Amino acid sequence: MPGRQRIPGSLTPLHSINILICYSSENMPIQKDTIYEGPITIIKTGKGFFSYDPEEEDLFIPGENLGGAFPGDTVKVQFTDYELDRRTGKKRPSGRVVEVTERNRETFVGKLVENKEENLTMLAPDWKKMYVPFVVKGESLPIGQKVVIRFKGWNKHQPYPWGELEEIIGPAGEHETEMRALALSQGFRSDFPPGVQKEAQYLEEHGRQMLKDGADEGIAAGTRKDFRGVTTFTIDPFDAKDFDDALSVRTLPNGNVEVGVHIADVSHFVRPGTSIDQEARKRATSVYLVDRTIPMLPHILSTDLCSLNPNEDRLAMSAVFELDADAGVLSSWFGPTVIHSDKRFTYEDAQAVLDEQSGEFLEELNTLKTYADKIRARRTKKGAIAFDTPEVKILLDETGKPTEIVLKERRATNLLIEDFMLLANESVAEFLTTQMKKAHITGGTIYRIHDSPDADRIENLAQFLKVMGYNLPVSAGKVKGDDMNTLLKEVEGKPEEYLIKTATLRSMAKAVYSTKNIGHFGLAFEFYTHFTSPIRRYPDLLIHRLAKHYTVQAEFGKGEYAELDQLATHASDREAAAVEAERDSIKMKQVEYMSEHVGEEFAAVISGVSDRGIFVELTESRAEGMIRIRDLGNDYFVYDEKRYRIMGEKTQTVYALGDPIRVKLTAARLAERELDFALVA
Repeated sequence: MPGRQRIPGSLTPLHSINILICYSSENMPIQKDTIYEGPITIIKTGKGFFSYDPEEEDLFIPGENLGGAFPGDTVKVQFTDYELDRRTGKKRPSGRVVEVTERNRETFVGKLVENKEENLTMLAPDWKKMYVPFVVKGESLPIGQKVVIRFKGWNKHQPYPWGELEEIIGPAGEHETEMRALALSQGFRSDFPPGVQKEAQYLEEHGRQMLKDGADEGIAAGTRKDFRGVTTFTIDPFDAKDFDDALSVRTLPNGNVEVGVHIADVSHFVRPGTSIDQEARKRATSVYLVDRTIPMLPHILSTDLCSLNPNEDRLAMSAVFELDADAGVLSSWFGPTVIHSDKRFTYEDAQAVLDEQSGEFLEELNTLKTYADKIRARRTKKGAIAFDTPEVKILLDETGKPTEIVLKERRATNLLIEDFMLLANESVAEFLTTQMKKAHITGGTIYRIHDSPDADRIENLAQFLKVMGYNLPVSAGKVKGDDMNTLLKEVEGKPEEYLIKTATLRSMAKAVYSTKNIGHFGLAFEFYTHFTSPIRRYPDLLIHRLAKHYTVQAEFGKGEYAELDQLATHASDREAAAVEAERDSIKMKQVEYMSEHVGEEFAAVISGVSDRGIFVELTESRAEGMIRIRDLGNDYFVYDEKRYRIMGEKTQTVYALGDPIRVKLTAARLAERELDFALVA
């Protein structure tokens, strides 16, 4: 029988597959007089952790030593001493924040509430990482409303930081209020500043002439290739409003096939130094919430002038490939083009043509699918990991109320588009690298990089999989992509498929932007960048400018090169914020949808185990919640951390990670976006 363990929080493969490793003080090369600077991590309970060396254990920062720091702030930290970790019985290094050098955020979103005991108006932050509320100062503060406040300070010896009201969002709990609050909490706004609106108005009036002139003048000067006579179409989701990629295909006289990947030429309209460019750089990405898109660019560009709409001439940046019968790339060409999309397919429409072998552009779709399949097989053979977890889509009525939760189906046409986009991104990255070498330029482009997995994470994943009955070959903390693919294939169709795929995906490093190329582990690419979505991602726009610089000698100055490293970091940060907002919006609507089903029973799988209870994920809706220890029955349950399970001392009942179970929804707490479940006997 394993010993009783009281582990704070939920240390599980799905929620966090890292295991804390503690070193003795003899192994710690840290000195009291050394000051370290960097970002701090603070958890909800108000405890901080600071990484001063990737090879060493983080410094533990007790709540009383945080020095007014918030999660993600850049701080200066000083080592203080070693203290006993009650959880492990070992000593761990601890420290204190001596200075906050840069705030991660200055504004906070939340609900205004009354603290009657202390006669204070306070902000309860929506940001779950925030471990303390704010005192809000001002007159006529709207209690019960969601608001934005600006942080003003945290006086010494005061229990709370304070701020001033900056914006009233609306009544807490209303759909529009909550969606705006989600976006604002991550720094994204739907409205554009006056300078952008003025430039957008100019494009409304003159954009079509600019488009026509760009096509005519480019073709006349030989700086744009004319693809308007080549069969071209787009394939996108049914609800897409902007079309930033199109494919052309034709058979060449020599029998080879030419495939063109044509991407909206945003850089023709968005020039460096303009208000639109500055705002796009600041946003860095579009944000896709369950009911709306917060675009990076004004609508005149994203859904009109730049969008590759059917039956209209459009400017593009293109990657054109000559492929042999095995889909091998015999030659490639990159540069500005003019295209004319013959049709707008949805994924469903294009799939129907393939399935029924009847309909418009059947021959072209068959050709593209055949070559895409070969490209994907080659990529997989090289070790690319075939993650394929279905995404949740929440259907809403006109008031924003969720009516249904469905899983998005991945069709052959989804894969077809993905395969050619990956080919273009890889090829453009290699092309730019070659051009930089010729020009003796270092760090002169932005790569999309994906580091190999952390050794500890992989070892933990292998341990988790062993408990689940699967073997993942690991050698010295390293794993091969082929072995990952074998595992993912093995779990297909099994109850634990989604859980294992999710745990495996979360063991991976995060893909980020960087001017330093280390390749892309997950895709098994030596070179990779983002070229194919400049309407919604700023790095793609930068890559287009660089591609124009090297193909048609468009200007790209030394100052722009100097900014690339900073822009890569900023784009990575904003991408992470957008992903968090998108996930929060899904979670919020899942809980709202489930609130109509309290008391009903559902099929589920155990997705996490902790000393506080078990986490469950519903099979159909992917909604997550918890069954607390006290609700598991009349027994004393022991948490077996190594086997990811809890066991009843009297009944020997075991609840283990990955077990299919049946549950009843007992509560849907909308404010906390949390669901409570009970076991069904």
